[in-house]
Amino acid sequence: MPAVLADARAELAALCRRGLDWQVDASRMMLRTPDARRAAVLVLFGRLDAVPAAARTEAPASAVAPVARDLDVLLLRRSDTLDNHPGQIAFPGGRLEASDTDATAAALREAVEETGLDPAGLEPLGTLPELSVPVSNHVVTPVAAWWTHPSVVAAIDRRETLDVFRMPVADLLDPANRMITAHRSGSQVFSAPAFAVDGRLIWGFTAIVLSRMFDELGWTVPWDHARTVQPY
Repeated sequence: MPAVLADARAELAALCRRGLDWQVDASRMMLRTPDARRAAVLVLFGRLDAVPAAARTEAPASAVAPVARDLDVLLLRRSDTLDNHPGQIAFPGGRLEASDTDATAAALREAVEETGLDPAGLEPLGTLPELSVPVSNHVVTPVAAWWTHPSVVAAIDRRETLDVFRMPVADLLDPANRMITAHRSGSQVFSAPAFAVDGRLIWGFTAIVLSRMFDELGWTVPWDHARTVQPY
């Protein structure tokens, strides 16, 4: 493994050990109702392929980031027909079931079901603190992992997942691809970080997790927080 990627893996593992404060709107921290459902997502990083992204396409000067150009994270796009978060880009994951021993087991099981990845090629690095998703009444544990032996991924059940893809982290860190989303729920307006890369808008829970992780890892490149878009 190239040294810069080894460093990224070590930094992710260290982040899981020390934890972080999500620094989100207070409404996200108030969800501890008796019927809140526990869930877990897999935040899977690895090497996109043997050819750095910069060699495939010329990266703009603003895309310079303190990570390898071929460092990536696994994401998927949810089906437009789902009741919760339809059409949104998300991490693989889902609810904990009785058969799951912990959040890591749940995240891995769901990722296999959704993307077909080989769990033998993954190294779980640890978990991050729970984060509430009020709109669907879930409390979600992000599970960070490293892809030691990448396998082919695809949308296994198109009733739930439309697309599975690996996104270069450097593209997410590019200031030109960063913004704030503001969306209304009832009488309240909620603002949060977002990313837009190649026509894909990443917002909500997924963007909050990535943004805070990047901040804590020291990977964030300064960007314009005044740039605001509507998520839908």
